[in-house]
Amino acid sequence: GRTDAGVHALGQVASATVVNTLDERTLARALNAVLPADVRVLAVEEAAPDFHARFGARAKTYEYRIVNAPITSVFLRRYVWHVPQPLDFEAIKTAAGPLVGTHDFAGFQGTGTYQTSTVRTIQALDVEDGGGFDLPFVIRITGDGFLRHMVRNIVGTLVEVGAGRWDPWRLLAVLESLDRTQAGRTAPAQGLFLTSVLY
Repeated sequence: GRTDAGVHALGQVASATVVNTLDERTLARALNAVLPADVRVLAVEEAAPDFHARFGARAKTYEYRIVNAPITSVFLRRYVWHVPQPLDFEAIKTAAGPLVGTHDFAGFQGTGTYQTSTVRTIQALDVEDGGGFDLPFVIRITGDGFLRHMVRNIVGTLVEVGAGRWDPWRLLAVLESLDRTQAGRTAPAQGLFLTSVLY
């Protein structure tokens, strides 16, 4: 699999062909001994010869974390988007609703990219309220695939709605327009986490 630069991965999956005599646990320990400190192998499993970590994925779940408080913890700043102005969570939840389902997400695709199809299916999009400077609220999104910057562009647009700058139905209008310029800013990479991949 792959993510944008600066995005975190708690559930990234990689596939490789390896010829050795080590069992899975020993191989995981050996890999962790030589990897940089910010990359860890959590498990190694034998897979079918035709398994491909990226192309075999049926769904992925991302979480975007936002601290909505006047200040944020210095320990979280590399892992959240700090939005100090108050946000309306009910408006954000209302705005997120129409995105669930199969749609053409061209309006939320990163600029300067090309895909043969921009149709994707979002299976779930949930918003969990946070509670202050050290407890972010989470936007969790599960889909069969995502366009470049798609999750970050959706989150940036939801924040515009939550801040009261746009109507909650703006996201539906962006969907229908297929026009990236109608959506909000791209949310910063550091708040985004790939949390799981389903095969």
